[in-house]
Amino acid sequence: MASRSALVTLDALRAAATAIAGVAVRTPLLRSDDLDAAVGGPVLVKPEMLQRGGAFKFRGAYVFLSRMDPAIRSRGVIAPSSGNHAQAVALAAKLFGIPATVVMPTTVTPAKRGGAERLGAHVVLAGTTTADRMERAVEIARKEGSTIVPPYDDALIISGQGTVGLEIVEDAPQARAVLVPVGGGGLSAGVATAVKLLDPSIRVIAVEPTGAPKLSRARAAGKPVRLSSTTGLADGLLAVEIGGIPFAHHQKYIDDVVTVDDSALAGAMRFLLDRMKIVAEPSGAITIAALLGGLVRPAAGPTVAVLSGGNIEWAGLLALLGDA
Repeated sequence: MASRSALVTLDALRAAATAIAGVAVRTPLLRSDDLDAAVGGPVLVKPEMLQRGGAFKFRGAYVFLSRMDPAIRSRGVIAPSSGNHAQAVALAAKLFGIPATVVMPTTVTPAKRGGAERLGAHVVLAGTTTADRMERAVEIARKEGSTIVPPYDDALIISGQGTVGLEIVEDAPQARAVLVPVGGGGLSAGVATAVKLLDPSIRVIAVEPTGAPKLSRARAAGKPVRLSSTTGLADGLLAVEIGGIPFAHHQKYIDDVVTVDDSALAGAMRFLLDRMKIVAEPSGAITIAALLGGLVRPAAGPTVAVLSGGNIEWAGLLALLGDA
């Protein structure tokens, strides 16, 4: 686990915000009367499906590549990813004019693989777990001399994802709670750090799938715990272990963590589509599922729900929402 001295600072978060200014989308905060009524209190959503690449991941990927030595960066980058990080790195690499390889699971959705390929990345498939992808990425990096862009266990990546939290507090200083999805932990660590450094009174609640409770297990044990397996619809949140550096941030800045069953995800996706005209992938809808399911009670002031992404294809939507 990272030491306290390794925690991301407010200066680092602001430097990341400067790095992505004019390149990444500053996503808005949206409100729906229907969502307020369904939850029983004011809710603002942060739709990161409107981000370049269709998910929040572009923020961290661009910050990481922007800080690389140009000579090293020119050799290319490689990204182990379930899908969204791969697309983000592919896009950032395209903007910097360098080659990118992405290592994705054999179960990757057509939308996420197709997105990476359209952005010019070379796609390699390896196993089904985060460990499988990282092992293959290390092997390729050693052979080709490219640099691995970590999906979440890195301070620069956390700083980039933390710009989501900076924007939330700047745009909604009246917010009293923030809900954020947790996979490997980069987004949740960055958002929690930014929010708490700017306003410690705002509660930050991490939301993870019941089939991948890596943060819940880690908090119970006081250290990251490797799960024997993970399963569920939220493919972007199925890491088998929380990252060590993110976990250090979680321990300091996360107030609570809740888990959501798969059965609630399709309903949340359908609600966002029908009532707010927002297309969310299962991982992106998990915070809304937590609110609609009553796992988190509305705060005295607005609650902000981070929607992490929307990379799902038409066939996938039909399969999940046909009977929802």
